Amino acid sequence: MNFLAHFHLAWPDPGLVAGALEGDYLKGPLCGQCSRDIEAGVKLHRAVDAYTDSHPVLAALRQQFPPHLRRYAGIVTDISFDHYLSLNWRQYHPHPLPDFSRAVYRVLQARQPELGPGAQRMAQRLTDYDILNAYHRWDAVTGTAERIGQRLRRGNALAGLAPHLQPLRPAMEAAFVDFYPQLQDFAADFRRRLNQSGAGDSY
Repeated sequence: MNFLAHFHLAWPDPGLVAGALEGDYLKGPLCGQCSRDIEAGVKLHRAVDAYTDSHPVLAALRQQFPPHLRRYAGIVTDISFDHYLSLNWRQYHPHPLPDFSRAVYRVLQARQPELGPGAQRMAQRLTDYDILNAYHRWDAVTGTAERIGQRLRRGNALAGLAPHLQPLRPAMEAAFVDFYPQLQDFAADFRRRLNQSGAGDSY
């Protein structure tokens, strides 16, 4: 999952929202580096990623990618699911996406001093460029994937991605529609277990 989905699954708890971003940057065991509620958000982020990576719907979708892109299918799928979530937002959230995005930016700004350097920089970038509202455009999906590809060690395998993805768009949308409600149920159950274990006492 990419930014929008992680924030949506963490909402409305501020610590979980901040942890949804920190989860992209904080690696290794959780040993009190963050406040308790942000660590709970990191745990949720990691659980969501693990559930997504192992889900049969996503495994089947990966097999439809061209062989040279298959190893990067997870990156592309994560970003594309933010696209389909934004297009179908009113099915999944009661408030308009621009209102939700502004609320997330306010939470990130309030909790920014508690985040690590990488998450702080990304929080500022999300706010400055209003990234959460950009994914309704398909070119934001391909553009983001190509920028991520610039960081790959063996060259940018995601350059010129758009024509390779065009035939896959119906399959990616169908996978999102099938998978995302299951992910919502998983995340809700994981949050309940966090609360029962005491990890969510501070929020």
